[in-house]
Amino acid sequence: MNLNSASIFADIPKQLSEELCQNLFSKPNVRIERIISKGQHSPKDFWYDQNQDEWILLVQGHARLELFATGMLELVAGDYLLIPAHCKHRVDWTDSLTETIWLAIYL
Repeated sequence: MNLNSASIFADIPKQLSEELCQNLFSKPNVRIERIISKGQHSPKDFWYDQNQDEWILLVQGHARLELFATGMLELVAGDYLLIPAHCKHRVDWTDSLTETIWLAIYL
């Protein structure tokens, strides 16, 4: 059996001109991504409308999500959230002074 380990904090670029999304694991019914933001956010009138549930954990940093149905939600390190399929949402803001690290699991 070949076991690989890595750190969610490894290999973070010094400069992020755009959000960095990295696939950490995938199988037919699940995908896990590391997302790194530093001041990035969704375009003003853009909404994610995904076919699968998304469970997110904010590992580091500070962010604000806007959920179409319920409004703004502040997230700090340690906060997690399940976004059901077709729940329209967008990233309204991420901290521009430090990296915001998300762990996103798509089911």
